[in-house]
Amino acid sequence: MALVRSLASARGKGVFSAICRNAFSTTPRASATYIPLHNFSCGLLYKMTVRDALNSAMEEEIKRDDRVFLLGEEVAMYDGAYKVSRGLWKKFGDKRIIDTPITEMGFAGIAVGAAMAGLRPICEFMTFNFAMQAIDQVPVPVVFRGPNGAAAGVAAQHSQCYAAWYGHCPGLKVVSPYSAEDAKGLLKSAIRDNDPVVVLENEVMYGVQFDMPEEALDPEFVIPFGKAKIERTGSHITIVAHSSIRPMDMECITNSLKKTNHLITVEGGWPQFGVGAEIAATITESEAFDYLDGPIYRVTGADIPMPYAHLLESNTIPQVQNVVLTVKKSLNLA
Repeated sequence: MALVRSLASARGKGVFSAICRNAFSTTPRASATYIPLHNFSCGLLYKMTVRDALNSAMEEEIKRDDRVFLLGEEVAMYDGAYKVSRGLWKKFGDKRIIDTPITEMGFAGIAVGAAMAGLRPICEFMTFNFAMQAIDQVPVPVVFRGPNGAAAGVAAQHSQCYAAWYGHCPGLKVVSPYSAEDAKGLLKSAIRDNDPVVVLENEVMYGVQFDMPEEALDPEFVIPFGKAKIERTGSHITIVAHSSIRPMDMECITNSLKKTNHLITVEGGWPQFGVGAEIAATITESEAFDYLDGPIYRVTGADIPMPYAHLLESNTIPQVQNVVLTVKKSLNLA
């Protein structure tokens, strides 16, 4: 939904340090689901990892609709390569949780055929890097989901971001969840949608815990596509990351820009023809351009194949200092 963060420069630094640390850290984190925390403004909050949020979304939708099933490599007896489908095979059995051979073209075709016959398949790619084998499948109501973008120590073959690739295709809906709440609500919307939806997850985010409001635990909780989520309001600069690629809530971005007059975008993919480039072009072509007090800046991954060495890898993806320095540059503070 183009996660819009309009942040005051002084207060926003700490927030984005935390966001970037969570987004790109590979440090293992303990998983703790449904730990109630009282919040006097919002009622009860719960702690949930992104992994558990995705698992909960699939379980609820499989229970709700007899047509829904999950298929992919190791999703059943092994509980999934990243344990996103943990426990589902034991609960629903072979007809609803189906292991497939290692052939993306093959099991994507099975999912498409099942959707054409009226079922609602959730097709998991162990990594979207191999999804290109199946990109020419017929668009029907089907969900393709799995880890996308940079991981850790897996080099160029497993580190590409496909947000811009799929966002370029007419007829597709494309989401890239950030938090546990986003992951659950967007995946449930994807499963219920009558169009093909690509859900781009992130491997290093699976074990990260987030606060979950009580309403997000409701089996009917969904998040609509194309609606921006304002993580924090401010008046100095608009910082845009992405959770919903297509459709994108440009109205919200525009309204924020009219207030702050400065805009930067942040993404993990390559700079050429990326999500940030699309946002910048759309702003330039609209009335919002007149509200800019300076250039639109993009924070992206480096324009190179992902290196294997850890030091090179960490300097290839956006880091905290990249966001901070770009904000200062935009505000003429550097």
